[in-house]
Amino acid sequence: MSGMSKMKPQVLVGLGLCLILFGPSFSLAQSSEEADPHKEGELLSNIRQVTFEGRRAGEGYFSADGSLLVFQSERDPDNPFFQIFVLDLENGDTNRISPGYGKTTCSWVHPDGKKVLFASTHSDPEARKKQEAELEARASGEERRYSWDYDEFYELYEADRASGELRQLTNVQGYDAEGSWSPDGNLIAFSSNRDAYARPLSAEEKSIFENDKSYFADIYVMNADGSEVHRLTDVPGYDGGPFFSADGKKICWRRFSEDGATAEIFTMNVDGTGQRKITSLGAMSWAPFFHPSGDYLIFGTNLHGFANFELYAVDAEGRSDPVRVSYTEGFDGLPAFSPDGRVLAWTSNRTPGGQSQIFFAEWNDARARELLGLSTGPATAPAISSTDLRLHVEELASDEMEGRLTGTPGERLAAEYLVSTLEALGFEPAGDDGTFFDSFEFTSGVSLGAGNQFSFQEGEDPSQTAQVDQDWRPIAFSKTGVITAEGIAFAGYGIVAPAEEGHEEYDSYVHLDVEGKWVLVFRYLPEEISPERRQHLSPYSGLRYKALAARERGAKGLLVVSGPNSQVEKELVELSFDAAIGTTSIAVISITDRVGDLLLGSADRSRADKSRAD
Repeated sequence: MSGMSKMKPQVLVGLGLCLILFGPSFSLAQSSEEADPHKEGELLSNIRQVTFEGRRAGEGYFSADGSLLVFQSERDPDNPFFQIFVLDLENGDTNRISPGYGKTTCSWVHPDGKKVLFASTHSDPEARKKQEAELEARASGEERRYSWDYDEFYELYEADRASGELRQLTNVQGYDAEGSWSPDGNLIAFSSNRDAYARPLSAEEKSIFENDKSYFADIYVMNADGSEVHRLTDVPGYDGGPFFSADGKKICWRRFSEDGATAEIFTMNVDGTGQRKITSLGAMSWAPFFHPSGDYLIFGTNLHGFANFELYAVDAEGRSDPVRVSYTEGFDGLPAFSPDGRVLAWTSNRTPGGQSQIFFAEWNDARARELLGLSTGPATAPAISSTDLRLHVEELASDEMEGRLTGTPGERLAAEYLVSTLEALGFEPAGDDGTFFDSFEFTSGVSLGAGNQFSFQEGEDPSQTAQVDQDWRPIAFSKTGVITAEGIAFAGYGIVAPAEEGHEEYDSYVHLDVEGKWVLVFRYLPEEISPERRQHLSPYSGLRYKALAARERGAKGLLVVSGPNSQVEKELVELSFDAAIGTTSIAVISITDRVGDLLLGSADRSRADKSRAD
């Protein structure tokens, strides 16, 4: 680009976006990479169009909870200019939030989701006449290049989504637009050329102003109610499109060169200090947006040709070369991440008719970090913040982690995520092997081993033989080995519960000797008791409690059958892993009613524990 002479301003046709574009017709020779949609799959997947209605739509931004998308669109037949709409991403409903007349642009949803910020010219006394004039021009077939006019009637407004009530936040002559709320909702950053209207301009400045009102636009910050306005930038040339980082500490924006030929990406602290130039592409690079991690930004640039805007990512410190994201000829710009950083929204004219609409794609954060030379673990703020916590929780709770059950692929992915996060925070492993990992043994499940037998006393009828998994089954926490016992004692429900206020003591072992014996008990609770009594006994009705009660009284084992009138689908207790403790010191076996009747000699079980259940 050396030796390039200044050129007359050129405007990009048909974008309908928040700025006028100046600059030379950059040649594709600036890059050897040609448009190739297949290459987009490296960082973008599942690309789909989200808006379809109207002549064009653009500037889609997510609400803080990711459930809403606010955007601008030309879709009213009586108004040829942009109006602001809110799309509910959960049910697909779209509602206009702006007045419906005048021009609007650059919207943002308040962190609480109840209000929408946007700029509008509906207070212009000539607003409706300008609409009519534009409609007549279009009806006549007059073709005009699209340009952004930095209308001096643009003011910032806050709209209540429920009532539709508008509140004007700025009321100063000049262009006040391109606003966004800080993550806590306390501040608004915006672009304004109000200074050019508020002071005398030199002859040279007047000449510039007549041709380019954007030249005097700078970044401002004010309280959410419009008070205490502070100017953050003060250099020749347009400064615009400010957005806060997710932690609210930084602002990113675009800055044009004085001649309007190029633009670069900048960041600064919210008080205007620490201004840093992030890109040096010598092209029209604009509309930057922070990734929620704050580690990098995404933006659009016409590095590959004047009318061919592509998306690029760059690390937030500007330490590495920007990385190309999109590869489709035409316009791809105005990108914005969802709050969790998983989805990218942007404006593109890759539609069949070449009209600009909003598109979504799944974003590959891990690959972006690799290409940018960043840690694969997300960077977090020094202090604990809700944004950082949400980032980690959503990652660990994602579908890819599969619930993180020990020993599963999802658990291994979660472990790798934790390690990458620790490395990103500067931690070093304490293990002797120099890694963050350590191995250990654990029980991932239970299954029956070979050789399980259940035998009656000698002399019993062979037809009474009990088959494992058919007539009986050991319970997961049962003692293993050969268990012999002298006799069987029937202990009803096998419950021992202390007296509590309003409830008497319950003891299935009163006057019952179970020393050295098998104890046969029912599952669950007595059926014919009051709800209050059931609530009292319920904590002591688990099989572990029943096994513990039998063991403490000297029993060798516990035999469990279904209770009277209990409507169980399967008589045998399922063999499932119980991680509460290991095995017990007595055998615990589930048996069918048939086996139980054989052992008790077909006793009338329905009367069991009747006296203690009342």
